Amino acid sequence: MNPDYTVEILKGLMTHVLMIAGPLLLTGLCVGLTVSLFQAVTSLQEQTLTFVPKALAVSALLFLIMPWMVRTVMDYTVEIIEKMPAMAG
Repeated sequence: MNPDYTVEILKGLMTHVLMIAGPLLLTGLCVGLTVSLFQAVTSLQEQTLTFVPKALAVSALLFLIMPWMVRTVMDYTVEIIEKMPAMAG
């Protein structure tokens, strides 16, 4: 396996990781920012208040996009398995 092929595989892996984790991380970020702004405006300084909305939002999004995530991971896995003969040679 040549270095260019390895770099191509790793670039595809990183792209897929960002594509799958990105929506969940962005949801947590947006909900956390919204709750933090709410806390700043109302002067409510409860540390555990941010956890529940973030957990609910990320869980709901995970439930909604799970079929897409599984399909994406399966497609990438099939792609890598199909490329294995070329990796050996």
